Amino acid sequence: MGTVTLGVSIAVPEPYGSQLQELRAGFGDAAAHGIPTHVTLVPPTEVEADRLPAIRAHLTEVAAAFPAFPMRLSGTGTFRPVSPVVFVRIAEGVAGCTRLQAEVRDPSGPLSRELAFPYHPHVTVAHGISEEAMDLAFTTLADYAAEWVCDGFALYEQGSDGVWRKLREYPFGSGPIGVPAQPGSPADQTAEAAGATVRPS
Repeated sequence: MGTVTLGVSIAVPEPYGSQLQELRAGFGDAAAHGIPTHVTLVPPTEVEADRLPAIRAHLTEVAAAFPAFPMRLSGTGTFRPVSPVVFVRIAEGVAGCTRLQAEVRDPSGPLSRELAFPYHPHVTVAHGISEEAMDLAFTTLADYAAEWVCDGFALYEQGSDGVWRKLREYPFGSGPIGVPAQPGSPADQTAEAAGATVRPS
């Protein structure tokens, strides 16, 4: 069946998600429109396609038992010079994200993997662009603030065109989750078939 490249993340909800995505594109990050604004739980991971059912079952189990928690973004940070990244800082919700990603990457589960760096939840707004453009991103969003209740996460697949598309949402417990489908994703196509309106990012 071959392999697929997956990622698990918390989507930054609207209107914040689209705002930050447009700003990222404006800073010159060519990948911006192919990456929904998010907080990473599992970074890009290549797996055998036949492992998808086990991965979905695992994520369903993790989400069902996880409580919603508040998220608040405030200001900017950077991983430079170690990594060419500028991000919006998570001022509240770090503990929830850290615990959640540990459960998703449980060593006994189908998404077990080592990380290149210690886990540090954040929202990337510039990656791999010029130093001047990253400095602009850092200062432009220095006073940025947003908050919401995180009530779930989603599984994404990276297409051959480099675009990340949502495969499935995983709400915590039995509550609803507002993660917008990306254009062209299976969820987006299902919504269109049902006559629903999907907000593009």
